[in-house]
This record gives sequence, structure tokens and C-alpha cells, in this order.
Amino acid sequence: MEQREIIKVRKDSNGNITDVMLSDGSECTMDQAISMAKEGLIDGVHVTKPREGKEHLRTNRNATDGDNLDSLALF
Repeated sequence: MEQREIIKVRKDSNGNITDVMLSDGSECTMDQAISMAKEGLIDGVHVTKPREGKEHLRTNRNATDGDNLDSLALF
């Protein structure tokens, strides 16, 4: 399967990302995106889990903030 990237996000009323749009135009929930990232199906992100809390996605570290998930365009 081809590598995809997250290109847009959907947020709830609290500003939490609930869904993502991938570079192939497909949409998925954050839980689905986390599973896909664990399988290596989404490029540019990794899964983290705080000591107490739920797993979440983070973009891989680089020199720009423009591709951070919170900075991406909304859909």
C-alpha cells in the first residue's frame, strides 16, 4: 500500500483533532489514523502515549512548525 500523509484536520469545539484527511483524499478518525501510523501506513507522524492518557499522533520533528497537525488546514 502506498504511503500517505496527513494534509488536513477536523477539530471539535475544544480544538482537539478528531479526524484527518490523507493525501489520497480519504478521511479517517484519529483512532484509525493512530492504527494506520502504527502499521507504517502514514508518513511523517508517529504515535506517542503519555504516562497517563490516550495515545495520540505527533508529526516527526523537523525545522518547521507549518506541518504540525495543529497548524494544518481544516476540512
